[in-house]
Amino acid sequence: MDYDLLLSAAAELGYGLLESGAEIYRVEESIQRFLQAYGVLQADPFVIPNCIIVSFMTPEGKTMTQVRRMPSHGTDVDLLERYNDLCRRLCREKPPLPQVRSSLSELRRTRRSYSPPALLGAYFIGIAAFTLFFGGSLRDALCGGLCGFSVGLALHGMTLLHANLFFKSMLGSALAAFLAQALTALGLGEHPQIITIAAFMALVPGIIFTNAIRDVMAGDMVAGLSKIADALLTGVAVALGAGFALTLARLFWGV
Repeated sequence: MDYDLLLSAAAELGYGLLESGAEIYRVEESIQRFLQAYGVLQADPFVIPNCIIVSFMTPEGKTMTQVRRMPSHGTDVDLLERYNDLCRRLCREKPPLPQVRSSLSELRRTRRSYSPPALLGAYFIGIAAFTLFFGGSLRDALCGGLCGFSVGLALHGMTLLHANLFFKSMLGSALAAFLAQALTALGLGEHPQIITIAAFMALVPGIIFTNAIRDVMAGDMVAGLSKIADALLTGVAVALGAGFALTLARLFWGV
């Protein structure tokens, strides 16, 4: 058994799951089950939102450890399901380790991606739908779509500049709130509050907060509290951006 290759494969599997948005307990359990399937009796993976540590002891008594740093990431449900299916198949069939590495590489290579125009179109349609959901008119929905487009454009641009989530959220909320007030002042929109709230739906950290509570309930206190802090900071960023934009709108139009 090539334990170096086994360790590398386990770390890569955990990295892919965490990068896709899997819960902490799911990542740790998947790594542990994978190692046990290949004959490792004592495996101790430790995962937090920005770090993966995989450690186990070989039958000869040698300790193997690998640490992987996890950068900022989002949630990819399709890729998460594919990693889950791959993990179950590996534990069931136990293919040779080179084939495992090849399967992991193929999964990463074929991950589904969307072009910037498609993502911006999704922001436009999604925020327009939220505007109608919150009781806005068709004119408000058009304004909401334009605000959603601006939010998507800001997030994409800040991602290219490698900005962190705090500043991306603050810029996105500022643009959305200011544009909602501007379009209403120009007579295109009717309810700026509805448009603004709908635009913020693209920024609120709902998934992060939900996973944080789930991690806390599962006993992963470090990971849960870390995610709660992340969600709260994102909420503060959205509030700061909106406050700045509304102050500017008051200066320009007195609204």
